[in-house]
Amino acid sequence: MKKPFCIVFALLTLALCTNAQLKFPETDKSPLDECYFPSNYPLLKIQGKTTEPLHARIIYSRPQKSNRVVFGELIEYNKIWRLGANEATEIEFFKNVKIGGSIVKKGRYTMYCIPSEANWTLIINKETDVWGAFVYNEKKDVVRVSVPAVKTTEVVESFSMLFDKTKTGCNLVIAWDNVKASLPISM
Repeated sequence: MKKPFCIVFALLTLALCTNAQLKFPETDKSPLDECYFPSNYPLLKIQGKTTEPLHARIIYSRPQKSNRVVFGELIEYNKIWRLGANEATEIEFFKNVKIGGSIVKKGRYTMYCIPSEANWTLIINKETDVWGAFVYNEKKDVVRVSVPAVKTTEVVESFSMLFDKTKTGCNLVIAWDNVKASLPISM
């Protein structure tokens, strides 16, 4: 009778010690977010209010301005940028789309950006599940599009993305600090 009790006691002690060592990571300073086209698609779907199928989804991390000079300093001009923070931004298309005159097939891709003061080169790349832009390979680019970098009067504290519906599809609007860029996507 003592032996089974000792074994159970030892296992419980081991389980408690293991659980005591479990430590969750601190909250990330650049939280992960996503946006959909059509906007709010998951919420509309569970409410039975969808009027069109899901076309695209973006998953990205949202760094904060935090009183820093973003473009030209924190994000260097003319250098590859992961378009957010942490893992490189991912975009998924649920049907073939047209970007900058090129067909981008249904699937999941990584997005990058090469910002300059006047224009941003937005890049859709085949490589996925990557951290930052450390392993960026230009040979895996699907499409590159140059779009104007527009100065705004409003300062956006958290790096932000959203899809804005157009007659032919949508624009992926990207904003941070006092700069905004839009990538036209035809459906």
